[in-house]
This record gives sequence, structure tokens and C-alpha cells, in this order.
Amino acid sequence: MPLEIKVGPAQVAIHQGYSVFITDPDGQVAWPSDKGLYFFDTRLISAYAIYANGVGWDLVNSGATAASTARLFLTNRAFLSEGGEVPARILTLVVSRALDGGLHEQFTLTNYGCVALSFNFEIVLRSDFADVFEVKSGKIIRRGRITTEWDQQVLTTAYVNGSFGRAIRTAVRAPGPAVYANGRISFSVALTPGQSWAGALLHALIDGTTVYDAPDTCVGRSQTPLDRAQVTTSVHSVQRLWNQAASDLEALRLPGPGGAFVPAAGLPWFVALFGRDTLITSLQSILLDPSIGCGTLALLGEWQAPLRDDYRDAEPGKILHELRRGELAALRLIPHTPYYGTADATPLYLMALHATWRATGEIAFLRGLMPVAEGCLSWIDAYGDRDGDGFQEYGTRSGEGYENVGWKDSGEALVTPKGTLVRGPKALCELQGYVYAAWRGMAECFAALGDAARAVVLNAKADALYTCFNDVFWDDSSGFYALCLDGDKNPVWTVASNAGHLLWCGIVPPDRAARVVARLMAPDMWSGWGIRTLTRDNPTYNPFSYQNGSVWPHDNSLIAMGFARYGFRAEAAAIAADLHRAAGFFTMGQLPELYSGLQRDETNFPVQYLGANVPQAWAAGSVFLLIQAMLGIEHDAPGGRLLVDPALPDWLPDLTLRNLRCGTETFDLAFQRGVGGVTTVAVLRGNPAWVVPGHAVARSRTWPTPSLLAVNDAAEYPPVSARFAVCVPSVTRSVPPAPDAV
Repeated sequence: MPLEIKVGPAQVAIHQGYSVFITDPDGQVAWPSDKGLYFFDTRLISAYAIYANGVGWDLVNSGATAASTARLFLTNRAFLSEGGEVPARILTLVVSRALDGGLHEQFTLTNYGCVALSFNFEIVLRSDFADVFEVKSGKIIRRGRITTEWDQQVLTTAYVNGSFGRAIRTAVRAPGPAVYANGRISFSVALTPGQSWAGALLHALIDGTTVYDAPDTCVGRSQTPLDRAQVTTSVHSVQRLWNQAASDLEALRLPGPGGAFVPAAGLPWFVALFGRDTLITSLQSILLDPSIGCGTLALLGEWQAPLRDDYRDAEPGKILHELRRGELAALRLIPHTPYYGTADATPLYLMALHATWRATGEIAFLRGLMPVAEGCLSWIDAYGDRDGDGFQEYGTRSGEGYENVGWKDSGEALVTPKGTLVRGPKALCELQGYVYAAWRGMAECFAALGDAARAVVLNAKADALYTCFNDVFWDDSSGFYALCLDGDKNPVWTVASNAGHLLWCGIVPPDRAARVVARLMAPDMWSGWGIRTLTRDNPTYNPFSYQNGSVWPHDNSLIAMGFARYGFRAEAAAIAADLHRAAGFFTMGQLPELYSGLQRDETNFPVQYLGANVPQAWAAGSVFLLIQAMLGIEHDAPGGRLLVDPALPDWLPDLTLRNLRCGTETFDLAFQRGVGGVTTVAVLRGNPAWVVPGHAVARSRTWPTPSLLAVNDAAEYPPVSARFAVCVPSVTRSVPPAPDAV
């Protein structure tokens, strides 16, 4: 049996809302590091250590028991006391933590020795109140003043810089009084053999005016769970992956309007409201719970830019990129108040609005957000197309702005085939696809609202973009699309994963789809752990880079959905298998933000990118979209339909999807791969008349089901030779409860 390898950062992380506490595996925070307790983008604890008479402890084991709770088991090193030398490993220390508003820490010491012990139990706390941006960059500047006060067993450490303030207030609960001196909270502990001692620290977090008190216990408060779909299958690893992804997404919840669900982008650096990330996550999670889109759209609509502000790259109608609440943002030393430097969030907002409406069928919800949609449409015309050539271009106007504002937003992400940086303004290929899909979707929305004339106009614009884009961006000799147009309107023929998003958006003519799929599945792009961001034939390729050769799960999920849209179901399943296989190597089965693009073989494993966010919203969301691609599900609640076109691969022969919502209906669907590769679906709950066969998204066209996979993978991922069968039970059956995840 092969050795099981688990990949992941050496840390313990707990989080809730806008707070996150990241420590070393022993629960402590070494100085200097980028770990600590972060609260509204400010680090309130920058160093944390535990001692017995000045001597540290050894880790036995530790881990997060839930998203917001952790438990640490430590044992003593040998140390000297007034009663003599205390041998190593006769004391145990159990530290329990719960983060819910504030932070509750419970300490339990037990003497397993044969003699009585007396010693000082000490906890060192330091606070640098550094902004998360400065911690990440490693360049921390102290601007304000830190004060410390110890009064009646409460330690208050506060930071003030003008109008900006943060504080942490630590209250002691213990059998006897504690002493604070020399940066340490110290307890006098005396233990007879077998005796235990318990104490606690309750850390209240203060954002200047509002106090977030610590919970009373370390049990942790259960959040109201999503009313989400559930998966059961004989392939237990798939079931576990779905459950973990759903838990990750729920744990990243931020407060939304009226208590609505809005996901933060990721842990630890992106515990904030993002535009692109939350919108793509909402689109990925339609199968899981359409209400995620409702909360996201409502909150982002509230922050839609009303005016032009070059410092923040804001223009009327634009959807934000990122909202921060730390010192740098409060003092406007960075433009994230919010920052609007994203070229794709605005069309993605329209795509998510259309998809969420089709999933919920709520016309009042759609009508209520139409003013925001109108602003988005105006921005696309007036500002997205900077020079009036019919394409979307971007370029920052801010001195603090980002060079690249597509999803590949690192400064070195866009390169020519020779490896040189692309000069802007840049017209990314996927931006054109997003706008095309946005116009098509909004045309359907306007038609539903009774504005047929506006629908005609938007469809005409989509038709024109479709024609122009496929004329300018397509290279027939290579069978692929340009990565972008540079500042001189020259196509940049770099082979990258971006073109896969075009299939997802439907802007690729059917007769070209096979060549695009084949190019993305070629060995220089397909690593076996997923499709790389950049061809390994490019001079700048680096499998360990951020976006020039790595594999991003969310990127792959959009590509897989595009493959499925055009009928390449085996290829979509191959990508799903890649990510499923990779997830098995990561701690807790959590897909990270990205991992290396090394070629898979029988001797290696996926290598997580140093500093990758885990959990991350759109990495978790990729799991749901990959399942949707294989099941071929599309919501059409306004039409009273749930379109289903399943094609399960042989490595996933069965799957039951329960609590799937479409409009007012809730469905339980059982999928089974049978002889000849035919996948059938049985309607266990819900109105069978709603469930109709039809290819997901491209439902009006008869698509082929080709397979372009290499011969050596054909047995693992066979092509789908037969399409679809619906089996509706003739007798009403009671639905058995979903079994526990294995």
C-alpha cells in the first residue's frame, strides 16, 4: 500500500467573520512571522508564547476542531523550580480556543508526576497592530502609539493613530490572581500528584468603537448552516470533498444585508469583501445554494461606484475589487476604501445576477437589482471599452493601482510568447467572453421584465461582439485564441488557461471548440493535476510561480464547465478527476488557492504554493461546479424546468444529489452510470415534470460527445457514447435519510 502523503502549511488556523488567528502547530506565534490574530485587517496579537518558569513547552498534537475552534496538547520540558528539577513530560497542558466575536482561551494543566509541583505558568502577548498589507509585504511601519494598561485582572493594549484605533482587552479567569509584568501574564500554580489547574483568557476585540466580546466557553457557536444541497456516493472521497468544500464556504461567511450569506475570499490574506472572488464563488455554488448569489449581489450592489475617483480606479457603475478596513485604508494610504481596480467584476456581476435569477425564479429580486445592473451595463460601454473599438480594455489610473486587473492580477502574469511583459492597455480574451455572456443573460432578464426592445439591443450587441472577437482573437493556424490584445491592438498569441473561460461563456463557435479543448489538454498545458495557467513551453514558465505555470482549482472548474457546455464530457470529467485526486493529498481534503503545475506521475504529489490561501472561497466552489459539469444541470426556474444532462465517468459510477433547489421546487436526484456509459437519473423527490433532458447551457443545440484525451488515458476516462436517460419512479417513495459522510 503506498504511503499516504498530506500536503499543507504547518499551522493551526481558526476564523470567524473578519477575525482569524493563525499560529504555529504548537499554538504559539514566533516573532517575527506573518502569523497572529487578525481583526478587521489589523494584527492584534503579533507574538504569543507559553512558559513554565521561563521554559517553553513541547507539542504533542494539535489541530482545528472546527472552523472557529482549536485544541492543542503540550507537555513540559525539564525546568528548575524552588522544589528542585521538574522532569520533562510529567505535566500536560491542554489549550482550547474558540473565536466568535472575541477569542476565548481555556488552559488546563495536569500533574502526572509523583510529587507536588509549584511553578509560574506564563503567557507572553505582544501586539504590533500592523496592517495586513504591511505584514504580507514584510515592511511594517509604526505610525501611531501603543499603550498598555493592567487593571483589576484585565490587560488592555490599544493603538491609536489619529481617527484610527484598535484594541485588545484580555480578562483573566483563574483560581487565584494573575500578575502582569515584563509583557507576561503570570499565574502561580501548585499541583499535587494527579491534580489539575484551569484558567482562561477572554480576549475582547475592539475596532475603535465596537467591542466584540469573547464567547463564554470554548465550545464554539454553531452558525446557521446553509440550506444546501448534499451529495452521497459510493465513492466516499468525493462525498468527503463535497462536504469539506461546503464547510469551508460556510466558515468563510461574512455579515451580509439582512443576515444574508456573503463569502470572504480566503484565509489568511483575503478575509474581506471582494468583487471578482465572491461573484465567481456565487456562480460556482448555484448547485449548492443559490442564496449565496442573492447575498453577494445585494452587498456588492450597495458598494457600486457612484463617481469617478482615479485614486481608487472607480468609475460610475463599476463593481468593487476589494474593501479593506485596516489602518492603511482608514488613513487613505491605500485605495482600498474600496478599491475598484478590477476589469471583470462588473460583467461578472451581470452573469451572476442572471444565473441567480434563473436558479431562484424570483422576479422581484431581479427587478430590485436592475438599477445596479443598469449601472454595470453603462460602465461596460462608457469605461470598459476605453477606446470605442468594441473590446474591453484595462489600465490603471491610480498611482497605487494594479498593473493587471483580470483574475491573473500579478504584475508578471501577462507575457508574450517570448516571455516579455505585455504593454497595456490590455484587452484580455476572457473579458470579452464575460461581456458577451453578460449581454446575453441580461437580454433574457429584460425580456422577462417586459422590455423586449432592450433585449433586442443587447442581443444585437452580443452578436456583434461574437463576430468581431472571433475575427480578431482567433488564430486558425494554432487553433487557439490570443491571450489578449496589447496596447497597440496586436494579438498576443501566448498559450494560457484564459481561453478556457471562453468556452464557459459560450463565445466560441462550435466548430472551433474541439481545437481549443485539444490545445488546453495538450501535455504542455495539462499537468495531470489540472490545467496549468501557462504553457510550460513559455520562457517564463515556472510550476511554482503564482500565475505563470501553477494550477488554480477555480480556473480549472470554469474550464471544465466550458468543456461540458460544448459536449466534451470526458475532458470535463478528466479535470474533475485531477482536482479530486489532488485534494486527497491536502490536509483535511481542502483544495488550496493554487498549487504547482508539476507533471503528475506515479512518484509525485501536488505541491502547495507557498502562502496559498486555505480555505479559499473559489477553490471550495470549484468542487460544486465540477459536479455540476458532470451532471449537466442547469436551472430554469422561470421556465419551470431543471435541465439535466448527466455523463458520469467510470471513476464516479453513482451519485445522489439531495436538497437541490430550483425556484419553489426541491429535488432529490439519483444518478447511475450503466452499461455503455449511459447515465440515468431518477427523481426521488420533487416534481418530475420539471426535470427535462437538455444540454446544460447550450440546450437548443445538438452537441457531439467527442473525446480528445490521449490514448493512455482513454481507459481511465472513456468517452461518453450514449447520452441520457430519465427514470422517473412510477410509485411515490419515501426518501431515506442521507447517510453520514464516510
